[in-house]
Amino acid sequence: MVRRWVPVLVLGGAWWWAVLRLLLEPQHAGVVEGAVAAGGWGLSLLPVHVASSGRPEKAADEAAVNRTDIPS
Repeated sequence: MVRRWVPVLVLGGAWWWAVLRLLLEPQHAGVVEGAVAAGGWGLSLLPVHVASSGRPEKAADEAAVNRTDIPS
């Protein structure tokens, strides 16, 4: 679980840093801040169904049992 949340928190923190820097000090913000802010905003536009989801083991087992192309 830690492997999942640490990168999320780090990337989220970097995005917030870039956005706040662009809002509070636009004269000192550079290309990196703009790219990070735009990239994070662009990721938020992806539909939820684009993310992959794992199949539960039970569903995978049932799919294998219900296949009709396997000769009996």
